[in-house]
Amino acid sequence: MEKPLKVPDLDFHRTVDDICGFIRNIVEQSGAKGVVLGLSGGVDSSLTAALCVHALGKDRVLGVLMPASFTPQQDTDDALNLAEQLGIKTEFVSIQGISDAFLNSLSVDQKDERAKRRAIANIRARIRMVISYYYANAFNYLVAGTSDRSELLIGFFTKHGDGGADFLTINGLYKTQVRALARHLNIPETVAYKPSNPQLYPGQKLADELPLTYKNLDPVLVGLFDLKLSPEDVSRRTNVPLKIVTDVLNRYNVSEHKRLPPPRAPPK
Repeated sequence: MEKPLKVPDLDFHRTVDDICGFIRNIVEQSGAKGVVLGLSGGVDSSLTAALCVHALGKDRVLGVLMPASFTPQQDTDDALNLAEQLGIKTEFVSIQGISDAFLNSLSVDQKDERAKRRAIANIRARIRMVISYYYANAFNYLVAGTSDRSELLIGFFTKHGDGGADFLTINGLYKTQVRALARHLNIPETVAYKPSNPQLYPGQKLADELPLTYKNLDPVLVGLFDLKLSPEDVSRRTNVPLKIVTDVLNRYNVSEHKRLPPPRAPPK
């Protein structure tokens, strides 16, 4: 009988050593003084911050909080508490006024933004990218990306938004592995297992965007991309309907452009 698919357990110490060595090498090779990252109060940015501190020391890591008017106060509090726990410097920049200026200039009716919700959400993500690079340029820092493997594989990030970074830290870890490693590094359980809600528009929930929770999605991704199994085999070994497995594979295919450099015309 075939075993159900599961996400591999991490060797925590080796994983931390490998990622921290990578971070140190990237920063050293670039001649940068440190790193900056957006702190959202979620598990991905929290783990990224913790790993950067382990790699570089707290004085070389800057966390930037960039809430909108609808960002839950709990997320802001969690980000501030984590920064205090890690001992890192923070900057607080509300993106609401900047976002409003963009939308006003574009004559967007914010009372009826559903039709353009994705475009507006991506503007907010790209505003945060611009702010992160302001601090990076001002202080000779690198921008640390916070996307995990689960998000990258299905394209669940904004091109030139949260996907815009100088290097990625947790790109090799599935979301469930991120949560486990976060607990190993003493990130509070309330943050490590907080439901993933991107908060790019008011009331946004993960269930609005993805067909599965990460607990159920990650084994599907392992089957499709690590073990190279057919969708039919993955469906059978995860008990996830074939239609949903196919949808996951389609998300990977249509988001390929997000993971690659822009196509280039051949030289003349």
